[in-house]
Amino acid sequence: MAVLGIESTAHTASVGIVDDGARVLGLASSMHRPTHGGIHPREAANHHVDVLPGLVAQALEQARLAPRELDAVAFAQGPGLGPCLRAGATVARMLSLAWRRPLVPVNHCVAHVEIARALSGLNDPILLYASGGNTQVIAYARGRYRVLGETLDVGIGNFLDKLWIGFGGKFPGGPELEKEALTGRELHPLPYSVHGMDVSFSGMLTATLALWAHGAPRADLAYSVEVTAYAMLTEITERALAHHRGAAVVLGGGVACNERLRGMVRAMVEGRGGTMFAPPRALCVDNGAMIAWTGLLAHGVGLSVPVGGSAVEPRQRTDRVATPWRARATGAPVPADRAP
Repeated sequence: MAVLGIESTAHTASVGIVDDGARVLGLASSMHRPTHGGIHPREAANHHVDVLPGLVAQALEQARLAPRELDAVAFAQGPGLGPCLRAGATVARMLSLAWRRPLVPVNHCVAHVEIARALSGLNDPILLYASGGNTQVIAYARGRYRVLGETLDVGIGNFLDKLWIGFGGKFPGGPELEKEALTGRELHPLPYSVHGMDVSFSGMLTATLALWAHGAPRADLAYSVEVTAYAMLTEITERALAHHRGAAVVLGGGVACNERLRGMVRAMVEGRGGTMFAPPRALCVDNGAMIAWTGLLAHGVGLSVPVGGSAVEPRQRTDRVATPWRARATGAPVPADRAP
């Protein structure tokens, strides 16, 4: 079995093809880079429309497959930026109709969980999902993935992007901030906003830019932000691990590529006698392979939608999407699709 997946939730357009052994047969991606400021949804969507046909062709060529050899077409239904989601969904619908293949909707956050679970071989890990628009700690319970903790305001990636732009840099900010933090030495006190299982970054953004305006070195501020923000994420992940009584954590999302964050979470998990796994960068950031793999799992239990029922859901919640392939594997009853 082989499935093609289309990712288009934010700045990245990506097409992946995977088989039922979770092998990535083809993967082609293109990232929209605005000339100034952050992501403009319509500009990003226009970028996706321009590049997706070529990415489909590249992925098929890498996989050495013809469309007739695919079993389904999957697409990211949500959450994400509306215009970007619609660009990817439109291409997926066209391919589904042209190739006469089932159309499978996929939740972007669940896809990060499933690709990490497949690559790690871990059956029931906690996921720390740290990306531009999303910051969540996720675990499986009672038939679906549950959000145990999340950001109360802005995603960790968006926070880092806004900060770097405030420092005079360009989008995306996370990778550049990580390089800058390597030379930082002084740890400035910043707001440490953990509220039970949730976190908040807006206060840290305001405080850091105020210190920057008063002459604090950028490298020291970058270092201070990484240490403080990633300590917050590590804390709620540890609390989730204890609550879930688990022993494994996987990482997902673009910010999860950060080496300091990986090191802090690894030290915490291994200190508890557990296992931490982070996918390779190409499969940690937004990518079509994770959509394809989750689409393959869904297709395997008979999930698909007609073109007329394939509307995107920009605010789709992780915990509002049924995952019957997990329930089937454990023998648990499959809950209703929209049950709380």
